[in-house]
Formats: sequence, C-alpha cells, structure tokens
Amino acid sequence: MARKGIVLTAGLGTRLHPMTLAVNKQLIPVYNKPMIYYAIWVLIKAGCRDIMLITSEADKSGFERLLGDGSHFGVNIQYRIQYVPNGLVDAFMQAEEFIAGDPCMLILGDNIFYGPGFPAMLAKAAAKTEGATVFGSIVPDPERFGVAEFDESGKVLSLEEKPKQPKSNCAVVGLYFFDGKVMQIAHELRKEIPADQEVSITDVNRRYMEAGTLDLQVFPAGFAWLDSGTYESLLEASNYVARVEREEGRIICAPEEAAFRAGFLPAEKLREYGEADKNNGYGQYMTRLYNEVK
Repeated sequence: MARKGIVLTAGLGTRLHPMTLAVNKQLIPVYNKPMIYYAIWVLIKAGCRDIMLITSEADKSGFERLLGDGSHFGVNIQYRIQYVPNGLVDAFMQAEEFIAGDPCMLILGDNIFYGPGFPAMLAKAAAKTEGATVFGSIVPDPERFGVAEFDESGKVLSLEEKPKQPKSNCAVVGLYFFDGKVMQIAHELRKEIPADQEVSITDVNRRYMEAGTLDLQVFPAGFAWLDSGTYESLLEASNYVARVEREEGRIICAPEEAAFRAGFLPAEKLREYGEADKNNGYGQYMTRLYNEVK
C-alpha cells in the first residue's frame, strides 16, 4: 500500500521577516519554483498520491491557489489548519483522521533534498513495513539539530534534540517514514509529557529506537540537504538549484516530471502545461519533456 504524505508548513517563518510577514515561507521561490514544490517532488518520488498539507488559517488560501486539489500533479491534496503552532508532533496529529492507521511519511516544507541515490533511499524507506526510517546528514554544527549517534553497523544508539555536546555530527533532517503505529506513540507521549511541554519528533523517533525498529539512512558525500529558513540558506538554495540546472541542462525537482515518471500523469499533460507556460523556461522544459517521450 502506498504511503500517505504529510507536509508541514504552519511555521511563522520569523527568521525570514519581513519577507514572510505577508506570505508563507513555503510559497517563496527557490530559484525557479515555489519552495513547496521541492517537498511535493519528494513525496511523489516516494510514491505518495494522497497528501495532506498542514498550514495556518491565514496561509491556507495561498496554498490552495498554488496547488489546488493536487490534480495538476496527478495526486490528491487535502488541507488541514493548525491554529496554534505547537510543534511538529502537534501539527502531525492534525492529520490523524487522514492517516487512519496507515503507513505515512512526513516532510518539512522548507527542506530541499537532491543528490545521488536519493530515489533508492526513498524506495527502501517506503518498502519498510514495520518501524520508522529517519535520514541523516553530516554537518559542521550538529548542535542546531536533532542528532543521531550510531555504531559502525548503522544502528541508532541515541537521539538528542539540539544537544549542547553532540555525540556525533549527524543531524536528523526533516524527512520521516513511519508505520501505522505512529499515532498511538504520539498519543502516549502526549499523555506522559506535561501539557506545557512540547512533544518533539525526536521523542517519537526515540520510541522506535527503543523498540529496535528505527532505521537511519545517512546521505552520501555530494548530497544536498538545504534548510532554506534563513536569508543565507534561502540564497544558497537558489544558487545551488541554478548551478545544478545549468550543469545538468534540465530542471530539477519538478513535481510534474516526477508525476509523469511515476505514472501519475499522462504525457499529454506535459504538452498542455508547456503550452500554458510557453513564455518561460519552466513551461518550455515541460514541452521539451513531452517531445522527448511522445
């Protein structure tokens, strides 16, 4: 069974003020496409056709204008409002009825992933029927993130949220795969942790680790994980995408292409999208894809 996908976009984006005073961070462009496109691309590459986007009341209409019901990408997109930004797990729990006990994956809307072997890593995580999978990136400043300590075999030994003295330099990134037990775990943690304290996604992952069912996949050298939540990282992400597209001669992380490759969209849709946007490079790329496969 295909996993259900949840995208979290309800954050306030205060690190990007004043840009995000009037527009959600995930609607800001990263080079030639909205930031949220990169998350939708990942979900489609992982085989998700049913997607729920968690956002704020003020931003819901903006995402609806951009993404609609998802049919543009051959998927089904629903929306749920998180009225108070109380952390990832609280936002995640807004999707409980949508998840309905099925396997799911969760992605933060401001994370961008691109690099060698990524489709195979997603396929491996999606094929796992029990437990959870998290992804790690080797970083110079692990104290800013959730950190995974692991042994030579890749077994996770500990998980800590923004530790002052990290036990490794492996940051756990904003992409998670869970089995159908995740909501039960989230509710148990909510009962155990005082109401005035946030239940973190690290708490959830730690439960899987303690049960011996948590897998960690570490991105290889040359892989790009970009958290585009600051002025500098947003510019870095745009420059990275521009450089890679220039070098590869193609648009990367385009959800329409991923949907076509996955069989979610017929080739005729590429022709239609290309014609509608024939005055810009994105539309011209859709036409090019269509001409290559027709």
